[in-house]
Amino acid sequence: MAQRPKTPQQKHRPTVPEAERDLLRISGLSAVTALVERDPARVSRLFMDERTAKKATALCAKLAEGHKPYRTLDGEELTKLAGTPMHGGILALAKPRTVASFDAHAAKDWAKEGKSIMVLDGVGNPHNLGAIARTLAFFGIERLLLSDHPGQAQPSDAAYRIAEGGLEWLEIIKAERFPLPLKRLKEAGFFVIGTALEAGSKPLAEVLGWARKRPIAFVLGNEETGLPKHSQAECDALAVIPGSGHVQSLNVAATAAIVAFLAAQGNPRRF
Repeated sequence: MAQRPKTPQQKHRPTVPEAERDLLRISGLSAVTALVERDPARVSRLFMDERTAKKATALCAKLAEGHKPYRTLDGEELTKLAGTPMHGGILALAKPRTVASFDAHAAKDWAKEGKSIMVLDGVGNPHNLGAIARTLAFFGIERLLLSDHPGQAQPSDAAYRIAEGGLEWLEIIKAERFPLPLKRLKEAGFFVIGTALEAGSKPLAEVLGWARKRPIAFVLGNEETGLPKHSQAECDALAVIPGSGHVQSLNVAATAAIVAFLAAQGNPRRF
């Protein structure tokens, strides 16, 4: 059977070479700008619609310095390549960042810096991961530890899009054999606070006072099941954000924002 001839649109449809199929699709002007400014070597190719191209001349110039290709596409082509219409008019194909493994010796150096960190133990929604990364970058928190919980989300296309560039400002660390890393953080000098709706949990503002100027490791759990019991057992304290009682709890990304804000208010030097 003879094949139907391709239409002009099909002939010019952008394709991703086999070698680039494992690359991240980072979309949105803020996310792409942070990527190009922080680590342009990770960019393989850049695509934009005509309207966004007018805002991205500096990005294109920087990529041209590194001989990185870029081109404009129409909205339909860009949506197909991005895999979502929520691309904001720009898309970068980029190599994933190297994720370091947790090191107890390095944790001691972090504690000496006096800066707090965030730990996620089973936060499964990549949108929540991205929103948390954006919050941490906003408050200047530099490190995000991800546990080996089977449901834990990892940096992905969606997480990068929602983070609005925040993931580029964080050191992402893989923490395995959980909850042992929490024990090592305590030994390093961190005050470990888990957020949990448990009978023994105390108001967050009160618990923050117990840290006594020590750097804090905040531990947030899964959206549905919360922080696992074995991780709770390794925390110095469990905290809850008091509310009206009309709903049981906050979204985990909202919790992360409140935790980071209150801690920064109490001791800005922690961040």
